[in-house]
Amino acid sequence: MSHHGSINMLRFLDVLLKHGNFTRAAKDLYISQPYLTQYIKATEKDLGIQIINRKATPLELTAAGRLYYQYLTTLENQKDKFHKEISQYTTPDHQVIRIGVLASLGYYLLPLVLPDFLQVHPEVSIELTEDISEHNEQRLLHNEIDFLVGQNPETIAPGLEIYDRGQDSYYSIIPRSSSLYQSDKDFLNPGTVDIDQLLHEPLILSPRGSSIRRQVDYLLQKYDVKPHIIVESANIFTVTKLVEKGLGVTFMPNTVTTQPNGSQYNLYPLPPSLISLNYFIAHRAGRSLSQNEHDLVTIFLTNLEASLQTPLSES
Repeated sequence: MSHHGSINMLRFLDVLLKHGNFTRAAKDLYISQPYLTQYIKATEKDLGIQIINRKATPLELTAAGRLYYQYLTTLENQKDKFHKEISQYTTPDHQVIRIGVLASLGYYLLPLVLPDFLQVHPEVSIELTEDISEHNEQRLLHNEIDFLVGQNPETIAPGLEIYDRGQDSYYSIIPRSSSLYQSDKDFLNPGTVDIDQLLHEPLILSPRGSSIRRQVDYLLQKYDVKPHIIVESANIFTVTKLVEKGLGVTFMPNTVTTQPNGSQYNLYPLPPSLISLNYFIAHRAGRSLSQNEHDLVTIFLTNLEASLQTPLSES
């Protein structure tokens, strides 16, 4: 009997690589060591390759074995995807909603939405795809996900129906190393910091092409400032921590909350007329939404609006 596409083989290899030893792996799998050894040997004979490098200590995959392992993993992922897609027909009362979102964006947007939505619709499962917006846009257009949660809807591809929440204001984090820092103040009053001087400070920013960076670049262009960028990071939490440690100034949307700490840095609210960011949820244009999906859109817009109306000092 052929084992080369068996789910058992993937599980056996995972445990064998974990322990690096047939005896310990068999004990963990609750099978005999001879059975595990013969099972893998039969698969190697069937495939005409050696999967396990038995000369290595601990045991490891051969080059051909690594290719085979990737095949098994891909096969299992395809099976899992199929079962999720077919479940809408086998269990019509249970729906899976697939959402694409940037990981750092989902960190603070999804907790605003999913708890309330799943309380109303406990029969629904959420499947997240965390990736950059450009990739998730293509997934949405090719029906690989149902919704895209993003920011700056004017930049996304055509062919999508967009529900725009509206403007989110920004704030700047000014560390005590900056000449603009005011001692022991959590928040600085709006209009009390010169923007041109602020932009000339050493900066910690997200990379070019990101939604936040596009907004900041517009601001730099508006004030005709050639920035002094100390470091760039795609992780907004890394950016925030570096600023808190005094490496430079940064700019963040209000929904990316930072704990006030006036002894180390100031939080300075910026006027929405100067810089702002829009959040949205989108689906393919022309697609009919189920009642569950309509409710998801409504809760997204309602809860996000309530959050954005909270002043920075209350975040």
